[in-house]
Amino acid sequence: MKFDQLTEHAEGKLLSGIVDRVGHVVINNPERHNAISMAMYQAGAAEVTRMAADPEARLLVIRGAGGKAFASGADISKFEKERSSAEDVSKYAEASKAFYDSVFTFPKPTIAMIQGYCIGGGMGLAVACDIRLCEDKSRFAVPAAKLGLGYGYEGIRRLANLVGPAMVKEIFFTARQFSAAEAYDMGLVNRVLAPHMLAAYADDYAKRISENAPMTIESVKAITQSIQGDESDRDLQALAAMVKACFDSQDYIEGRRAFMEKRKPNFTGS
Repeated sequence: MKFDQLTEHAEGKLLSGIVDRVGHVVINNPERHNAISMAMYQAGAAEVTRMAADPEARLLVIRGAGGKAFASGADISKFEKERSSAEDVSKYAEASKAFYDSVFTFPKPTIAMIQGYCIGGGMGLAVACDIRLCEDKSRFAVPAAKLGLGYGYEGIRRLANLVGPAMVKEIFFTARQFSAAEAYDMGLVNRVLAPHMLAAYADDYAKRISENAPMTIESVKAITQSIQGDESDRDLQALAAMVKACFDSQDYIEGRRAFMEKRKPNFTGS
């Protein structure tokens, strides 16, 4: 996938588009290690929401431009302008939360392709994804305690669902950087690859998912998200209906036929 296939937003600092059934979002602020401004958060939320409703996009891949950072969180250089008052802080928090929530609630698979640093809000973005792929030189940290920042409930819960409460406390209490190997050991990332292999691996990973049955994948994601959420919010009837819809679908017929005919299935999501 080439960046010139994507559309620019937030003065070119965020790119998005759908290429070969894969939705893409690129944090394009490499001169600031892909720090994310208010406008980028707002554009990101809008684009992810748009692609969530587009059947052409079967999954979403998020990455950073430049090769040195996935995302380094909030753009501190804009704090005086964007976070100088309580009202500004609230608006900024709402914008960042909207972006992370749009990724977390995206009904299809989401992949974070992590090159280099994944810091602060970048961790929040990565943790909102279903799958995290990184290179062996990637570094992870949440330096909130070094800046005196508060960190919201949902972000901490999502991280705890991956690495457990004890590791969440170590990540936040120490505010230190963790290596890719440490991130893998704690369950933060799914795969660690050599830098020259990551992009091709991520593209192949996305292609493999895009060729599988969308309704099956979406039902599994919905059930998994429900398990990780509050029990009071679970709609077991709706989840059961999604499973039943798989068996009632044309894709189920196509899958059986393809298996019997020893060919690759052509799933349509219907």
